Amino acid sequence: MDTRYSRQILFAPIGRSGQDQLSQSRVAIVGMGALGTVLSNHMVRAGVGFVRLIDRDFVEPSNLQRQMLYDESDAAEHLPKAIAAHAKLTRINSGVTIEPVVADLTAYNAEVLLADVDLVLDATDNFQVRYLVNDVCVKHSIPWVYGGAVSATGTFTAIRPGETPCLRCLFPEAPNPGEMATCDTAGVIGPIIHIVASYQATEAFKILVGATDALNPNLEHFEIWQNRHQQIKVVNGRRADCPCCGQRDFAFLHPETQDGQAVSLCGRDTVQISPASSMSLDLDALAVRLAPLGQVERNKFLLRFHAEPHTLVVFPDGRVLVQGTDDITQARTLHAKYIGA
Repeated sequence: MDTRYSRQILFAPIGRSGQDQLSQSRVAIVGMGALGTVLSNHMVRAGVGFVRLIDRDFVEPSNLQRQMLYDESDAAEHLPKAIAAHAKLTRINSGVTIEPVVADLTAYNAEVLLADVDLVLDATDNFQVRYLVNDVCVKHSIPWVYGGAVSATGTFTAIRPGETPCLRCLFPEAPNPGEMATCDTAGVIGPIIHIVASYQATEAFKILVGATDALNPNLEHFEIWQNRHQQIKVVNGRRADCPCCGQRDFAFLHPETQDGQAVSLCGRDTVQISPASSMSLDLDALAVRLAPLGQVERNKFLLRFHAEPHTLVVFPDGRVLVQGTDDITQARTLHAKYIGA
């Protein structure tokens, strides 16, 4: 019996055969922020054979409160999260192949990064990327586990193409930018991260060892500060008219539909990010939400939010100018951080 995994092997639903299956499994984690650090920790410590870490961002001091793999030296060096996580995780388990990918998941690279694994774990912070993950997973029949956490609230569900509703069955349309809170606008407490990610990891283990009869059939939603827990039965939620799993129209894999199409504006130290489709943004509501976080200027045409050393200029049609950078990846990160998609 392997000393490292002995306690896990003693757990009867996994056992020796399940441990062997874990060691032969390939998992991709999309996002190496709060959820991703916990998920990767579980996967690597459990002996999953191959773990791909995908993230576009770098470590900042504000991450350290809840992103459990990182420390002050990572933030001081501005290390990419995937690289910092790789360094920590290889010291935890050198027997696991860990592949760090410093990239923004887009329609251009999603299939390359996700189509060769047995399971995808969602640790992202916006619905557009989740719909992209959903398209790849449905197209290639790859199970994935959705999860989200903000403030003291968390949600998760396991999605198995052909067996369960896909994400677009459950959420046909993404919320408009600015409609949903993010960790950077509503805050977040560390325990909700561990709760959501641990539930996600448990569903992942069930899938990888073939214990599908034990999978949670619900969309679980809980708020741990006011002690609320809701189970939403979704087992019969598959929709024949679902564009993704019903009609197999993988719209988010079309580059022209990529959310937040971004271009650097020559000579202006500014990146413009445009929504994929027409929309109407409530700038008054966005101004109220951003006011505690920095200086907000508002007129009837636009909203300016100062997140030093950058300024975000937001228009009612959803277009955003990120001033103070010509780096498209950084601009997208700021857009997701403050606008929320």
